[in-house]
Amino acid sequence: MDHISGPAKERLLYILRILEAAGSENRIFTSSELEELCGWSSHTIRKDISFLGTEEDGTVGSAAGYASRRLIPRIKEALGLDRRRQFCVVGLGRLGSAYLNLDGASLGEFELTAGFDVNVNRVEILRSSVPLYPAYKMGEVIGRLGIEIALLCVPAKAAQETAEKLAAAGIRGIINFVPRALVLPDAAKVAVRNVFVTDELRALAVKMGCTI
Repeated sequence: MDHISGPAKERLLYILRILEAAGSENRIFTSSELEELCGWSSHTIRKDISFLGTEEDGTVGSAAGYASRRLIPRIKEALGLDRRRQFCVVGLGRLGSAYLNLDGASLGEFELTAGFDVNVNRVEILRSSVPLYPAYKMGEVIGRLGIEIALLCVPAKAAQETAEKLAAAGIRGIINFVPRALVLPDAAKVAVRNVFVTDELRALAVKMGCTI
């Protein structure tokens, strides 16, 4: 996977979503069809897909195009998405508790297996098909269930401390919904994606050609 650039990985993820949404493993896509669906040039798409294999080895494409039944598993394998991964929600306020109701069928290879909150009463009152725990049990539960990823939905003032506890518990990736940057040492080896609504709105406004 290290031989694939960051932008190429993002594009392959988008192509994967399109292929899965097509709903047919037998469908064949030409590079021009993918160009229309993705917005990138056929040359860029072919170059990205070339990282996955060659026509000669029969794993990716053919003269007719790219078969979903071959391309989907190859993208997943190349990007490390070919196995089940457990994730949890940390912070069960309005945002965090909303994620407890995610449709499992739409999560693909990911499985929501736990929710955590510092408020014990909230943990006891909330109704969820997902097991809920007080935050002080994160270390034990994360290790026992093999949870790798956390959705961080805590108040901003608690974000850094909570992230450090998650790293110590063995979490390998954090999706940070808190509008505050997390600072974790390289030694922690925790990947972080920040999802700040204001940043997304600004980026969209810039794309629209608006003045902010």
